[in-house]
Amino acid sequence: MNRWIIGTLCVAGMAWSAAPILAQHGGEKSLPNCPVMGEPINLAVSTPTDDGPVFFCCKGCIAKYNAEPGKFAKKVAQQRKALEKLAKVQVRCPVTGEPADPKVAIETDGKKVSFCCKGCVEKYQADPKKYATKLANSYTHQTTCPVMGEEIDPKVFTTSANGERVYLCCKGCEKKLKANPDKFLPKLAALGYSYKAKDFATQEDDGHGHEGHGHEGHDH
Repeated sequence: MNRWIIGTLCVAGMAWSAAPILAQHGGEKSLPNCPVMGEPINLAVSTPTDDGPVFFCCKGCIAKYNAEPGKFAKKVAQQRKALEKLAKVQVRCPVTGEPADPKVAIETDGKKVSFCCKGCVEKYQADPKKYATKLANSYTHQTTCPVMGEEIDPKVFTTSANGERVYLCCKGCEKKLKANPDKFLPKLAALGYSYKAKDFATQEDDGHGHEGHGHEGHDH
Protein backbone atom coordinates (compact mmCIF):
# COMPACT_ATOMS: atom_id res chain seq x y z
CA MET A 1 0.00 0.00 0.00
CA ASN A 2 1.57 3.29 -1.03
CA ARG A 3 1.81 6.45 1.04
CA TRP A 4 -0.97 8.22 -0.90
CA ILE A 5 -3.45 5.43 -0.18
CA ILE A 6 -2.46 5.29 3.48
CA GLY A 7 -2.80 9.04 3.71
CA THR A 8 -6.30 8.84 2.24
CA LEU A 9 -7.30 6.16 4.73
CA CYS A 10 -5.88 8.18 7.61
CA VAL A 11 -7.69 11.35 6.61
CA ALA A 12 -10.94 9.42 6.26
CA GLY A 13 -10.41 7.79 9.63
CA MET A 14 -9.60 11.09 11.31
CA ALA A 15 -12.48 13.05 9.82
CA TRP A 16 -14.77 12.05 12.68
CA SER A 17 -12.11 12.27 15.38
CA ALA A 18 -12.08 14.98 17.99
CA ALA A 19 -8.78 16.75 18.70
CA PRO A 20 -6.89 14.48 21.10
CA ILE A 21 -6.72 16.41 24.35
CA LEU A 22 -5.83 14.36 27.42
CA ALA A 23 -8.02 16.02 30.02
CA GLN A 24 -7.46 13.22 32.55
CA HIS A 25 -3.74 14.03 32.82
CA GLY A 26 -4.20 17.60 33.96
CA GLY A 27 -4.21 20.42 31.44
CA GLU A 28 -4.21 20.13 27.69
CA LYS A 29 -1.54 17.90 26.18
CA SER A 30 -1.31 16.86 22.57
CA LEU A 31 -0.72 13.22 21.81
CA PRO A 32 2.57 12.13 20.19
CA ASN A 33 2.69 11.40 16.48
CA CYS A 34 2.05 8.29 14.43
CA PRO A 35 5.43 6.83 13.32
CA VAL A 36 4.10 6.27 9.79
CA MET A 37 2.17 9.43 8.88
CA GLY A 38 3.39 11.90 11.47
CA GLU A 39 -0.19 12.76 12.52
CA PRO A 40 -1.36 12.72 16.18
CA ILE A 41 -2.09 9.15 17.27
CA ASN A 42 -5.44 7.65 18.17
CA LEU A 43 -4.86 5.57 21.32
CA ALA A 44 -7.59 3.21 20.12
CA VAL A 45 -5.39 2.15 17.18
CA SER A 46 -2.31 0.12 18.07
CA THR A 47 -0.36 -3.06 17.49
CA PRO A 48 1.48 -5.05 20.20
CA THR A 49 5.24 -5.51 20.04
CA ASP A 50 7.85 -7.11 22.31
CA ASP A 51 8.46 -3.72 23.92
CA GLY A 52 4.83 -2.69 24.25
CA PRO A 53 2.17 -1.27 21.93
CA VAL A 54 2.87 1.11 19.07
CA PHE A 55 0.09 3.61 18.38
CA PHE A 56 -1.05 5.02 15.04
CA CYS A 57 -3.35 7.68 13.59
CA CYS A 58 -5.41 5.10 11.66
CA LYS A 59 -5.57 1.37 10.96
CA GLY A 60 -4.09 1.83 7.49
CA CYS A 61 -0.73 2.57 9.13
CA ILE A 62 -0.53 -0.73 11.01
CA ALA A 63 0.22 -2.85 7.92
CA LYS A 64 2.80 -0.31 6.73
CA TYR A 65 4.57 -0.47 10.10
CA ASN A 66 4.45 -4.26 10.36
CA ALA A 67 6.01 -4.57 6.90
CA GLU A 68 9.10 -2.58 7.90
CA PRO A 69 9.21 -2.02 11.69
CA GLY A 70 12.91 -1.17 11.66
CA LYS A 71 12.25 1.76 9.33
CA PHE A 72 10.17 3.45 12.03
CA ALA A 73 12.26 2.51 15.09
CA LYS A 74 13.45 6.05 15.82
CA LYS A 75 9.97 7.53 15.62
CA VAL A 76 8.55 4.73 17.77
CA ALA A 77 11.20 5.47 20.41
CA GLN A 78 10.16 9.13 20.35
CA GLN A 79 6.52 8.14 20.73
CA ARG A 80 7.27 5.91 23.72
CA LYS A 81 9.29 8.64 25.40
CA ALA A 82 6.37 11.05 25.05
CA LEU A 83 3.85 8.49 26.33
CA GLU A 84 5.94 7.90 29.46
CA LYS A 85 4.61 11.23 30.70
CA LEU A 86 1.01 10.00 30.55
CA ALA A 87 -0.72 8.04 33.29
CA LYS A 88 -1.52 4.40 32.62
CA VAL A 89 -3.26 1.50 34.32
CA GLN A 90 -2.39 -2.19 34.16
CA VAL A 91 -5.52 -3.99 33.01
CA ARG A 92 -4.26 -7.47 32.07
CA CYS A 93 -2.42 -10.17 33.96
CA PRO A 94 1.00 -10.74 32.33
CA VAL A 95 0.66 -14.50 32.77
CA THR A 96 -2.87 -15.29 31.54
CA GLY A 97 -4.00 -12.07 29.85
CA GLU A 98 -7.09 -12.04 32.06
CA PRO A 99 -8.22 -8.82 33.82
CA ALA A 100 -5.67 -7.80 36.45
CA ASP A 101 -6.74 -7.50 40.08
CA PRO A 102 -4.99 -4.53 41.79
CA LYS A 103 -5.36 -6.38 45.10
CA VAL A 104 -3.20 -9.24 43.81
CA ALA A 105 0.10 -7.50 43.18
CA ILE A 106 3.80 -7.49 43.94
CA GLU A 107 6.52 -4.86 43.90
CA THR A 108 9.30 -5.57 41.39
CA ASP A 109 12.06 -3.21 40.29
CA GLY A 110 10.24 -0.39 42.03
CA LYS A 111 7.03 -0.98 40.08
CA LYS A 112 3.74 -2.58 41.01
CA VAL A 113 2.70 -5.56 38.88
CA SER A 114 -0.83 -6.94 39.22
CA PHE A 115 -2.15 -10.40 38.41
CA CYS A 116 -5.48 -12.17 38.07
CA CYS A 117 -4.75 -14.63 40.91
CA LYS A 118 -2.05 -15.67 43.39
CA GLY A 119 -1.08 -18.65 41.25
CA CYS A 120 0.10 -16.27 38.53
CA VAL A 121 2.28 -14.39 41.00
CA GLU A 122 4.31 -17.55 41.62
CA LYS A 123 4.64 -18.29 37.90
CA TYR A 124 5.79 -14.74 37.18
CA GLN A 125 8.34 -14.68 39.99
CA ALA A 126 9.81 -17.97 38.78
CA ASP A 127 10.64 -16.49 35.36
CA PRO A 128 9.86 -12.75 34.93
CA LYS A 129 11.60 -12.54 31.55
CA LYS A 130 9.18 -15.10 30.14
CA TYR A 131 6.30 -12.68 30.69
CA ALA A 132 8.09 -9.40 29.87
CA THR A 133 6.34 -8.94 26.52
CA LYS A 134 2.87 -9.61 27.93
CA LEU A 135 3.54 -7.20 30.78
CA ALA A 136 4.66 -4.48 28.36
CA ASN A 137 1.34 -4.84 26.50
CA SER A 138 -0.86 -5.06 29.60
CA TYR A 139 -1.51 -1.34 30.14
CA THR A 140 -4.01 1.25 28.98
CA HIS A 141 -3.74 5.03 29.02
CA GLN A 142 -7.51 5.23 29.45
CA THR A 143 -7.45 5.78 33.20
CA THR A 144 -10.99 7.13 33.68
CA CYS A 145 -14.49 5.96 32.77
CA PRO A 146 -16.01 8.02 29.90
CA VAL A 147 -19.45 7.83 31.54
CA MET A 148 -18.81 8.70 35.20
CA GLY A 149 -15.30 10.11 35.04
CA GLU A 150 -14.13 7.78 37.81
CA GLU A 151 -11.19 5.38 37.85
CA ILE A 152 -11.64 2.38 35.57
CA ASP A 153 -12.05 -1.17 36.83
CA PRO A 154 -9.91 -3.59 34.76
CA LYS A 155 -12.69 -6.18 35.06
CA VAL A 156 -15.32 -3.91 33.53
CA PHE A 157 -15.12 -3.14 29.84
CA THR A 158 -17.00 -3.26 26.58
CA THR A 159 -15.52 -4.21 23.22
CA SER A 160 -15.85 -2.12 20.09
CA ALA A 161 -16.77 -3.55 16.69
CA ASN A 162 -13.04 -3.57 15.86
CA GLY A 163 -12.08 -5.47 19.00
CA GLU A 164 -10.69 -2.63 21.14
CA ARG A 165 -11.61 -2.53 24.81
CA VAL A 166 -13.14 0.55 26.41
CA TYR A 167 -12.80 0.37 30.18
CA LEU A 168 -15.46 1.56 32.60
CA CYS A 169 -15.97 1.93 36.33
CA CYS A 170 -19.02 -0.35 36.63
CA LYS A 171 -21.47 -2.49 34.68
CA GLY A 172 -24.10 0.25 34.68
CA CYS A 173 -21.78 2.44 32.63
CA GLU A 174 -21.47 -0.24 29.96
CA LYS A 175 -25.22 -0.13 29.41
CA LYS A 176 -25.17 3.66 29.27
CA LEU A 177 -22.41 3.74 26.68
CA LYS A 178 -24.09 1.21 24.42
CA ALA A 179 -27.49 2.89 24.72
CA ASN A 180 -26.22 6.33 23.70
CA PRO A 181 -22.63 6.21 22.37
CA ASP A 182 -22.86 9.67 20.77
CA LYS A 183 -23.14 11.18 24.24
CA PHE A 184 -19.88 9.67 25.46
CA LEU A 185 -17.71 9.55 22.32
CA PRO A 186 -16.49 13.13 22.88
CA LYS A 187 -15.36 12.13 26.38
CA LEU A 188 -13.44 9.19 24.98
CA ALA A 189 -11.91 11.44 22.32
CA ALA A 190 -10.80 13.81 25.08
CA LEU A 191 -8.91 10.86 26.58
CA GLY A 192 -7.22 10.24 23.24
CA TYR A 193 -9.49 7.40 22.07
CA SER A 194 -11.52 8.16 18.94
CA TYR A 195 -14.40 5.92 17.87
CA LYS A 196 -17.53 6.04 15.72
CA ALA A 197 -21.01 5.60 17.18
CA LYS A 198 -21.52 2.45 15.11
CA ASP A 199 -18.62 0.83 16.96
CA PHE A 200 -20.89 0.49 20.01
CA ALA A 201 -24.49 1.24 19.06
CA THR A 202 -25.32 -2.33 17.95
CA GLN A 203 -23.11 -4.15 20.44
CA GLU A 204 -24.80 -6.81 22.52
CA ASP A 205 -23.68 -7.56 26.07
CA ASP A 206 -20.32 -9.32 25.68
CA GLY A 207 -21.13 -11.82 28.41
CA HIS A 208 -18.04 -11.22 30.54
CA GLY A 209 -20.08 -11.01 33.74
CA HIS A 210 -17.91 -8.19 35.04
CA GLU A 211 -18.22 -7.50 38.72
CA GLY A 212 -17.62 -3.76 38.86
CA HIS A 213 -16.76 -2.37 42.29
CA GLY A 214 -19.85 -1.30 44.13
CA HIS A 215 -20.92 1.62 41.93
CA GLU A 216 -24.52 0.48 41.71
CA GLY A 217 -25.46 3.47 43.80
CA HIS A 218 -24.58 5.87 40.98
CA ASP A 219 -27.40 7.56 39.16
CA HIS A 220 -27.02 5.58 35.91
